[in-house]
Amino acid sequence: MSRYVIGVDGGGTRTRAVVLDRDGKEVARAEGDAAVADAAAPAPAASAVAAVCSAASRAAGIDLPVNVVWAGLSGAGREAARSAVEVELGRTGVARVARVGTDVLAAFHDAFADGPGVLLIAGTGSIAWGRAEDGREGRVGGWGRHIGDEGSAYAIGMDALRRVAKNADGRAPETALREAILSHLNLAEVDDLVQWTGTAERAKVAELAPVVAASATTGDGAAEEIIHHALDELERHVLAVLENLGPWHTPPRVALAGGLLRPGRALRAPMEAVLARHGVPVLEREIDPAMGAGRLACAIVV
Repeated sequence: MSRYVIGVDGGGTRTRAVVLDRDGKEVARAEGDAAVADAAAPAPAASAVAAVCSAASRAAGIDLPVNVVWAGLSGAGREAARSAVEVELGRTGVARVARVGTDVLAAFHDAFADGPGVLLIAGTGSIAWGRAEDGREGRVGGWGRHIGDEGSAYAIGMDALRRVAKNADGRAPETALREAILSHLNLAEVDDLVQWTGTAERAKVAELAPVVAASATTGDGAAEEIIHHALDELERHVLAVLENLGPWHTPPRVALAGGLLRPGRALRAPMEAVLARHGVPVLEREIDPAMGAGRLACAIVV
């Protein structure tokens, strides 16, 4: 029987996998394509997870199947999507036991294990999730791009596209975002954004967030407003979790994760400053959701 497990962190941009031995020691890693759980079409996510597991196993020099694969995926918060992808993943044969949960649970487990705390994720999407001192759990956000994901990279990208469109017809002041976005997308005219936006994948819109952040650092007013709005929305996520799960005997630590909030990324330092004003301590280290998923895999007895 294999002595290895694999933890997977899958989202709207990419998927990461880590191979651990039976002692929980990291052996190898790999990255692959996006993996988002979808009840109506579970096969693409399962295939993406299987592919990154295969890549990780090759990097580790081991054969599949491993004992357990635990995959934390965006979109797996709905039971129908979670179970559908889990069934498909089991059919791939990458592990004797295949489990699917949320990317949020994987990240939270890496940050706090079984203890209390609050996790704020701002990447392609956004969500806040917490566990109180008495074990109560709750989330804020995570409603998806159509009715949620405030403060996310996707929301920042869409806000920037709308601001450029408004500028083009005189409803908003001049902004450096116009040329910055057109250059980034290799488009000639603002009109070209209509077709591009209509066919662009969610991750491609999210990739505009660094363009907006860069414009904000140069003093572009529109870009600054978009970034400030995103920070306000993420602040509301955290404060709502704290309120919903309170009272707290000790202020809980907040872990920051996702592409916008990793150390050195655009919103990390401003978000830390926002939380400091509320007296909320930040977990300093970078969160590793794939490792959290791997530890959850290690806890499963085969």
